[in-house]
Amino acid sequence: MKAISIKGHWAELILKGVKTIETRTWKTKYRGKLLLCCSRKPACSLLGLAFAICDLVNIRPMTKEDEKAAQCKKYIGAYSWILENIKPITPFPVKGKLRLFEVIEKSGRVK
Repeated sequence: MKAISIKGHWAELILKGVKTIETRTWKTKYRGKLLLCCSRKPACSLLGLAFAICDLVNIRPMTKEDEKAAQCKKYIGAYSWILENIKPITPFPVKGKLRLFEVIEKSGRVK
């Protein structure tokens, strides 16, 4: 399954349902199921864990209207990654990487 690492504070906001747009300075043609993983820095309760699955439905240049759902101000070069159907999962450890990466969880919960 395709996965992406998200820094602690942002990961917690996604899990709470407050943040439904992730912002990046790059885009991908990939659309579909996405495993959300919390990076190891900065420290938070989700440190180094996969914590949710969602649908990545669109990526577009960030607009001023995206700020509330993204929980950040519009910035130069930002793309809005539109996340839908965010579902918490039983957290499990993941070694994150930059950009999109593949994860195969040993118990078969995520493929």
